[in-house]
Amino acid sequence: MRTTQVQVLGRVVALPNKVEQLGVVLRGLVEPSRAHAGCLRYELTQNLADPTEFVFVEVWESEALLDAHLGTKLLADAIAALDGLVAGPPDIRRFRQLA
Repeated sequence: MRTTQVQVLGRVVALPNKVEQLGVVLRGLVEPSRAHAGCLRYELTQNLADPTEFVFVEVWESEALLDAHLGTKLLADAIAALDGLVAGPPDIRRFRQLA
C-alpha cells in the first residue's frame, strides 16, 4: 500500500557556545508545529555524543501539508532567529517509507 505521508529529518548544528540558545529556539517550534494541519509526528532530538547537533524527526500527512507548515510565520521567525546561533544552514531532508 502506497502512502502519501512524508517523513522529514531536519538537522541543525549550533555554534559551540550557542547550544543553549539554539535549544530554546528549536524547542519553541515543537508544540505549535504539532498543532499544524497534517502533522502526525514532530520530535526534537539532541545528539548525545555531540550536543551541538539537533535533529527534528517529523511525519506529515502529505508534502502539501508539510509545505504549508514550512511557509508559516512560525518557521520564518525561527529561521531568522538562527542567525548567529548556527554553524551552517539547516539540512532538511524528505523521505517516504518503503517498508
